[in-house]
Amino acid sequence: MAFPFMEAVVCFMILMYLFESYLDLRQHAALKLPTLPKTLEGVISQEKFEKSRAYSLDKSNFHFVHEFFTILMDSAILFFGILPWFWKKSGEFLVLAGLDAENEIFHTLAFLAGVMFWSQITDLPFSLYSTFVIEASHGFNKQTIWLFFRDMIKGIALAVVIGPPIVAAIIVIVQKGGPYLAIYLWGFMFVLSLVMMTLYPILIAPLFNKFTPLPDGELRAKIESLASSLKFPLKKLFVVDGSTRSSHSNAYMYGFFNNKRIVLYDTLLQQCKKDEEVVAVIAHELGHWKLNHTMYSFIAVQILTFLQFGGYILVRNSKDLFQSFGFDTQPVLIGLIIFQHTVIPLQHLVSFGLNLVSRSFEFQADAFAKKLGYSLALRAGLVKLQEENLSAMNTDPWYSAYHYSHPPLVERLAALDEPDKKAD
Repeated sequence: MAFPFMEAVVCFMILMYLFESYLDLRQHAALKLPTLPKTLEGVISQEKFEKSRAYSLDKSNFHFVHEFFTILMDSAILFFGILPWFWKKSGEFLVLAGLDAENEIFHTLAFLAGVMFWSQITDLPFSLYSTFVIEASHGFNKQTIWLFFRDMIKGIALAVVIGPPIVAAIIVIVQKGGPYLAIYLWGFMFVLSLVMMTLYPILIAPLFNKFTPLPDGELRAKIESLASSLKFPLKKLFVVDGSTRSSHSNAYMYGFFNNKRIVLYDTLLQQCKKDEEVVAVIAHELGHWKLNHTMYSFIAVQILTFLQFGGYILVRNSKDLFQSFGFDTQPVLIGLIIFQHTVIPLQHLVSFGLNLVSRSFEFQADAFAKKLGYSLALRAGLVKLQEENLSAMNTDPWYSAYHYSHPPLVERLAALDEPDKKAD
């Protein structure tokens, strides 16, 4: 008797939903606490705490509804054989359109077009509610309904332009790959990731946001001086108009080798009134670069990608696996989708491990900025960003350990203060 792969996957999905819902309930209880953590008393204003609490609880309530709908829909799609039914219907559509349904590339693209349409329709009410009700009611949303749909249409257009060549290449590689398939797939994805990392900030990001050089002045001089002291090859320093969509703030860097760029959200400049606070945030980001965190993360992703493809080639010809999910043929894309479902348990473990590493990197980058003399400024900047973004002040330790890639503010401030206490 064949192993019931599909039933096992659905059972595990439901078990993980129940486990994560338990963590969500713990976090919801923490968010309802009426007082600040002792560490933040006198640091965060009571007004900001109340606003943060209301915002976090609204997002938590929304999350419960969204996750319940998602597990219900995903389980039904697998359990009732919607995937094989939709694969068959996409082939029939090709025949009606006068195209060759036997061509796996055409068939796959028709299937993906339908999936994309379905996902856009089912996710749209949640996106609209999140943006125009929750984010708007707490003062974060800045975009109009027109801008929202314009961004959505641009995203779909990009998927239509970029997606088909990538999908076609993967199908051809799998069909022709032979014994070295895992290496060929990994090599293709490696090159693709480098190409996308190069093209995204130059061609894609400007389609959605406006990037302008940071004006000459004291802040620019301080950032350039810091970069120069660390031998960071800063070529361009941009401000992005994040405020056209949201009041949330951020900063990031990108670029290969000696061609680095730093991007500051205009909201970051508005929220951190003191230049030293902005420079301290940049010092933290430069810490990630100096300590090779970006490179380590990239290497880890490449190793995991190779291992995933290695696992895929072990099961791609398993008739029992495909038949368990309702397929009597073995299309490449469907094989990849099924494989992703079967390794969900491993993915959760890997995600948890990566979060642990990421939190460690955040502490190290904070310590790096402190060594440069930005302890007080970074402390003030982190508090300011926590306040202005209305981030959760009270967090459940189990929830944050499982979900957070960045340590809670309480832990970061304690780590920044600890060396000072030891030195006294």
